[in-house]
Amino acid sequence: MFVSDCRREFYDLIVTQRVLLLVASDVDALCACKILQALFQCDHVQYTLVPVAGWQELETAFLEHKDQFKYFVFINCGANVDLLEILQPEEDTFFFVCDSHRPINVVNVYNDTQIKLLVKQDDDLDVPAYDDIFRDEEDEEEDSEDESDGSEPSEKRRRFEEEVIERTMKRRQRREWEARRREILFDYEQYEYHGTSSAMVMFDLAWIMSKDLNDMLWWAIVGLTDQWVQDKITQMKYVTDIGILQRHVSRHNHRNEDEENSLSIDCMRIAFEYDLRLALYQHWSLYESLCNTSYTSASLKLWSVQGQKRLQEFLADMGLPLKQVKQKFNSMDVSLKENLREMIEESANKFGMKDLRVQTFSIHFGFKNKFSASDIVYATTSLMENIEKEDSETTNFIKALDSLSRGNLDKLHQGLDLAKKQLRAIQQTVASCICTNLVISQGPFLYCSLMEGTPDVKLFSKPVSLCLLSKYLLKSFVCSTKNKRCKLLPLVMAAPMDVEQGTVIMVGIPPEVESSDKKNFFGRAFEKAAESTNSRTLHNHFEMSIIELKTEDRSKFLDALISLLS
Repeated sequence: MFVSDCRREFYDLIVTQRVLLLVASDVDALCACKILQALFQCDHVQYTLVPVAGWQELETAFLEHKDQFKYFVFINCGANVDLLEILQPEEDTFFFVCDSHRPINVVNVYNDTQIKLLVKQDDDLDVPAYDDIFRDEEDEEEDSEDESDGSEPSEKRRRFEEEVIERTMKRRQRREWEARRREILFDYEQYEYHGTSSAMVMFDLAWIMSKDLNDMLWWAIVGLTDQWVQDKITQMKYVTDIGILQRHVSRHNHRNEDEENSLSIDCMRIAFEYDLRLALYQHWSLYESLCNTSYTSASLKLWSVQGQKRLQEFLADMGLPLKQVKQKFNSMDVSLKENLREMIEESANKFGMKDLRVQTFSIHFGFKNKFSASDIVYATTSLMENIEKEDSETTNFIKALDSLSRGNLDKLHQGLDLAKKQLRAIQQTVASCICTNLVISQGPFLYCSLMEGTPDVKLFSKPVSLCLLSKYLLKSFVCSTKNKRCKLLPLVMAAPMDVEQGTVIMVGIPPEVESSDKKNFFGRAFEKAAESTNSRTLHNHFEMSIIELKTEDRSKFLDALISLLS
């Protein structure tokens, strides 16, 4: 059931209870969790936090805690499956689901008692009508005994014939209704996409209760930026939500514009700005950032000798000396940095990069601490999927969660260093895949498989890193290929998951077209292909378009996928 008043129907109910928080492993979920934790701290709410990376962990966590807790909050997990069927809860258990995954399962939508959905009502949900999906079970058992009421045999026969005709009509109507129901559900569940960021939904709750702080606003901004960086929402949706947050930023940070009442330099300030679409450039060198940002790398085709020449021409056109460009951004001449954005934008337009400017927010505190929202997203993601230390997923989750607090700058800087390594690894892998023609057309989709022994292959056994690689690779391939048909195709990417168990992780990415609505059809296609070939697959991720598959079943699975999508 959709919650229309988050305060009354959600927060006021749990504020006096012990609550279990089940939080997915993505940056938006972490930000929503931070906002909710801050609210719980204000009101001394007792809670336990359990990170869950997939459905199996979610089920295990629920089974372990169901006796101690009656109130469960799911963040970025649980909306797109039938929770009652999967978890089989007691009748006095309540689930509050704040999840950006769409479509929402119809049973969750129409369950009035145990499931409460915390989603933005403005989202275009297109949920089918109740009567089209559910039908009261009619008692179709007819009393077959003949009534000995003394009526004539001919009248009995006539009544019996009428009943047979009526029953046949009912059966036909039921078959037609079931066929229509299957069609409606198929249309509704066919595509996977994302709605409003969960961090924004939680910030709305804090705002309604007049408990919103600048820190909470910053986490909402980072949650939205995560959706944009991971390419989960359309540009239109991003710009609309940026506008909503901009009003809150003006409300919270207006004192900085008044010189007489200005805040101390140590106080946190959030500012809206048009920034460059260059990854981590303020914490890196401009040269490295240009080389390792997917947009500039793909536009200039930096994997080729010709592309490297174009990069040199691009820098020369701006009039920036190589010595300046290759040193740390902080150490560049102040005179160059003052007009840098205008210089880069002007030259970028000449080189066909018209979308190098992006609307975003930055945070300042102290003299030298300035971070843009995308910096935080890259840093937090790389901490969560850190493969350098053999830490457990829970340890990485806690480190990533801590890095979002201003007091943990050392963790944030560690995340920024890891993010640079991750972006370098992605660009090197993209370059090698394109130069060695690893991306092949399979008919209805493009396919690329990373072999065991490829550099950094361990990093790409992690879902977010593999998705980023796949999106960057598809963007670069579209820029490099001359085949017009291939430019319109989606991509399926596979990487080794666990060599000992013989499994691969596979992800499906929708086509790279400008009019794309970011809807992904691979989730359902993967399920059908696995079903029809009895392939040993594990659909454990909250993103339906990511699956795990036994290596020896890969060829028959792909054959089924080709015939399904042809």
